[in-house]
Amino acid sequence: MTSQTLTEKVLSDHLVGGELTPGESIDLDIDQVLLQDILGPLVWMEFEALEFETVETDVAVTYCDHQVYQFDSADTDTHRYLRTASQAYGGHFSKPGNGICHQVHRERFIEPGATLLGSDSHSTTMGGFGAIGIGAGGLDVATAMGGGAYTVEMPEIVEVHLTGELGEWTSAKDVILEMLRRHSVKGGVGKLFEFTGPGVETLSVPERCTITNMTTELGATTAIFPSDERTRRHLTRLGREDAFRELSADADATYDDRLEVDLSEIEPLIAMPSMPDNVVPVSEAAGTPVDQCLVGTCTNGSYFDIATAAAVVKGETVAPETEFVIAPASKRSAEVLAREGRTEDLYAAGVNLSESTCGACIGQGHVPAPDSVSLRAFNRNFKGRSGLPDDSVYLASPEVVAASAIAGEITDPRDMDRDAPSIALPDDMTRTDAEILGPEPTAEVRKGDTIGSVPLKDPLAEHIAGTVITKAGDNITTDHIVPANAEVMTLWSDPQACADYTLVRVDEDFPEKARAADGGWVVAGENYGQGSSRENAALELAVLGVDGVIAQSFARIHFANLVNFGVVPLTFADAEAYDDVDEGDTLEVVGDLASQIRAGDEQVTVDVNGEWTFEANVTLTPKERETLLAGGKLSLLKNEA
Repeated sequence: MTSQTLTEKVLSDHLVGGELTPGESIDLDIDQVLLQDILGPLVWMEFEALEFETVETDVAVTYCDHQVYQFDSADTDTHRYLRTASQAYGGHFSKPGNGICHQVHRERFIEPGATLLGSDSHSTTMGGFGAIGIGAGGLDVATAMGGGAYTVEMPEIVEVHLTGELGEWTSAKDVILEMLRRHSVKGGVGKLFEFTGPGVETLSVPERCTITNMTTELGATTAIFPSDERTRRHLTRLGREDAFRELSADADATYDDRLEVDLSEIEPLIAMPSMPDNVVPVSEAAGTPVDQCLVGTCTNGSYFDIATAAAVVKGETVAPETEFVIAPASKRSAEVLAREGRTEDLYAAGVNLSESTCGACIGQGHVPAPDSVSLRAFNRNFKGRSGLPDDSVYLASPEVVAASAIAGEITDPRDMDRDAPSIALPDDMTRTDAEILGPEPTAEVRKGDTIGSVPLKDPLAEHIAGTVITKAGDNITTDHIVPANAEVMTLWSDPQACADYTLVRVDEDFPEKARAADGGWVVAGENYGQGSSRENAALELAVLGVDGVIAQSFARIHFANLVNFGVVPLTFADAEAYDDVDEGDTLEVVGDLASQIRAGDEQVTVDVNGEWTFEANVTLTPKERETLLAGGKLSLLKNEA
């Protein structure tokens, strides 16, 4: 038998179509899905629109983790809809405050060798357990819940060979920051990172999850660690030893590429504002006054991370002009923290403990003051994501954040006159699952006024011509396209209302101009749509009637979401043509676009103002062509049904 990588072993077990050749389209059977409360409503709305009767995956869990504070009755109404829909259709429901989806799911449900599809880009977290976790748009998740396969382009499998061991005051966060420093936020596009080597066994499962969690910031499809003795011991702590399977690559497995990372050479790092790959040694930023310090999220909110921060501040006091907030990623983490006596150390040092929520990561609470510095053990520091448009957010490890909170300025923890903390995970990290509700087939789905509808689009028009509504630059994130602040997020369950805020962070008049144009284009630079998997960043363009987006390049999930909602995604064949296209220009696809897509053409000609032309790439799989021609995935599946 041919030797296989770990990735190939897991994918082969779930492959229902295609071949595991990089760049080829493959169809995967999905074992588990997870949803959260800002993207989950659309998933259940789509599930209902597709007229599925029950969840067909082994596990489907909806988590209320972003809108935990329920600032508006619309949030509470949405949570009620999620609870009743989840239970009625055979899923599980995690109540508000129980924890962040990725943390609770890895505590309660994920198993080595499983495939998971999540309506959240950080579903890559599950790779820390030897599983394949992929973030996707809601329509793909809804289809998987109904028993359909998930179609994705087979990524290159890149071996990340780890040697050595992390030194004092360095952490798993520094490992992934080092990868971002080397390879940028685009360095993982079209790739899957598989971690191998003797350095793997030196990392705990929580540390592995931190690394796989942030591979999505590299643009990667996902990442995976072996399932080994460390995995077995961690599952035992969680009361789930029966879920353990030993999984690893064959000794002579071959990879598409290989990276070498010597853990012993890594030093404490920090991502400067305002991009996760703007990474330098923390010593270069040392001395910068810090107004706000935060530890938490799905990246650094585990018991291991919080206990580390608690050990750093034990016996110390947070600096007078600095606020330090910690949000454990789950109630289980918070409970174990209290059980081990570490909560007392945090309170005594002047740390504020928050509920288990994603909130601050997306600007829902703890918004920084103007002209201030916020240092966070989070995953993203995109400009304005914190809720302050002109923010200054740095990313670092819990060790660096805690040391800086004490000093009141960014601090290299190696300069502290004390030993680095050494955290041993407790043997028993179990707790009741009282706040996870199981299926209840007799439940009545309760849909309030805050729940809108997902529109069905007509088949793709033969002739597409329209104005350039707006022209955007490089690295436009889904946060730019549909903001996640308190004002907008309560409307995410109502696409028609949410459309009023689309792309306003790029062009404040965009919604009005898009409606007036009755069609038209968005033109963008490199890496358009990076960041969150939020499918409403594509859906709202469809609601506003936008025909398509022409960019120099796209982020993977957003590209798929555009196709799913019938918005044509094209790329400039010559990137320099982007410079010559201006807002207000009229772009017309020469010839019958639908026929060209149906024929499998890989390029089309675009006329500009009747004066000159450029070539645009049509980089679509056969399934994506079929989907786009139908007017989107919802229209396609309804037609097939």
